[in-house]
Amino acid sequence: MSDYLARARVLFEQSRYGMAADELRKALGEDPHNAYAHALLAVSLAEIKKPADALAAARQAVQLAPDSNFSFYVLGIVLFAQDQYREAESAARQAIELDPRDENAYALLGNILLQKKDWQGALAVAGEGLDIDPEHVACTNIRAIALTKLGRRKEAGETIDAALAREPDNAMTHANRGWTLLEGGKNRQAMEHFREALRLDPTLDWARQGIVEALKARNPLYRLLLGYFFWMSRLSNRAQWGVIFGAYVLYRILLHVINSNPALEPLFWPLVGTYLGFALLTWTADPLFNLLLRLNRFGRLALFEEQITASNWVGGFLLAAMLLLVIGLAGGGTLYYIAAAGCAAMIVPVSGIFNVDRPKSRRFLTGYTVLLAGLGAASFLLALSGSGMAAGLFATFVLGWVAYSWIANIVISRE
Repeated sequence: MSDYLARARVLFEQSRYGMAADELRKALGEDPHNAYAHALLAVSLAEIKKPADALAAARQAVQLAPDSNFSFYVLGIVLFAQDQYREAESAARQAIELDPRDENAYALLGNILLQKKDWQGALAVAGEGLDIDPEHVACTNIRAIALTKLGRRKEAGETIDAALAREPDNAMTHANRGWTLLEGGKNRQAMEHFREALRLDPTLDWARQGIVEALKARNPLYRLLLGYFFWMSRLSNRAQWGVIFGAYVLYRILLHVINSNPALEPLFWPLVGTYLGFALLTWTADPLFNLLLRLNRFGRLALFEEQITASNWVGGFLLAAMLLLVIGLAGGGTLYYIAAAGCAAMIVPVSGIFNVDRPKSRRFLTGYTVLLAGLGAASFLLALSGSGMAAGLFATFVLGWVAYSWIANIVISRE
C-alpha cells in the first residue's frame, strides 16, 4: 500500500473526506488501476457532495475489479445517495452475490428496499444480515423501521431497545427509536430520543427532522395529520392512489345522492367542507405549522433552511391575502376578495414544490407554480383595468390550480 493510500485511509476514518480525496488522487497518480483507491475516492467525493465525480469513480472501480464485492457495494452507496434506486439495488444484489457474508451489503439493500416501500423485502434482507452478525446496528435499525411500517410497533420497539442496550451511544438507533415512538403517538418519549441522538451526533438530520415533527405534533390538529401521513407512508404508491381516487369517487357518489335527495343537503356540505379542508391541509400543513414553529425559540433553531424558505413563501402569500382582504373590506369590492382567495390558494402549489427532492421534479413544479402565479396576477391587473380578458385568464388559473394536486401527486409518486 502506498503512503498516499495509507494516509487517505486514516483521513477517511476520521471523516475528513476532502483531504482523503486529495490523497487518493495522488495514490491514483502512482497507480491509476487501483480499484480500491477508486472506490474509496467515490465514497469520499459523495460525502463532499460531488455526485457526478463520485459516480464516475465508483463505475471505474467496478470496471477495474468486476469480481470485487467492495466495488459493487460502493457503486450501490453512490447510486443510492443520488436516488437512483433501481441501479443501486442491482449493485447491492451483485455485491451480495459476490460475497454472501457481507452484512453491510445486506444493510445497503435493506435501505434501498425501505425507500421503495418494500417493507417485507427490507425485513427479510435485514434478517439475513442479522443472521451473519446479530449485533449489526444498521440491519437492526432497518428491521425496526420495516416492522414499524408493517404495523408491528411492539416488535420494532423491542428490536431497537435491544440494540440500544448493546450500544447505548449510537445516534442513529436513538433517532430511529424516536421515530418509532412518534409514529405510535408518544411525542414526549420520542423527543427524548431525538435530543439524545443530536447530543451524540449534532449533524444527524434524521434526528433533527424528528424534533421538528415532534414539536409540531404538540398541536392536536397536526398530530391528527401526522397520523394520516404515517398511515399513507406505509402504503404502496398504488394503494395511495387508491385512497386518493376512492375519496374522489365517494365525493361524486355523495353529490349524486344529494341531487336525488335535496333534504340531505344540510348534512352534505359540512362533510364536503371537512373533506376539502383536510385535503388542503395535507398539502399545506408542513409549511404552515413550520411558520408557527418559528415563534418557538427551540423550534426556530431546529428548522432546516429549506423549511424556513418554504414557510417564508407561505407566510408571504398569507400576508398578501390578508392585505387584499382588508382592502376589500375597506371598500375595494368583490375583486379584492377574489384576489385574496387566489393568494391563499397559491399556498398549495408553493407547498408542493418542497414536497419533492429531485431537481427535475422541483424545477417542473416550480415552473408550474410560477405560471399559476402569473395567470392570477395578470387576471387581477386586467380586471382592474376593465379588460374582458380577465375572466378567461382567471378561469385558466382556477383550472390549473384544480389540476395541480393531481399532477403533483403523479410527480411525487415517481420520486
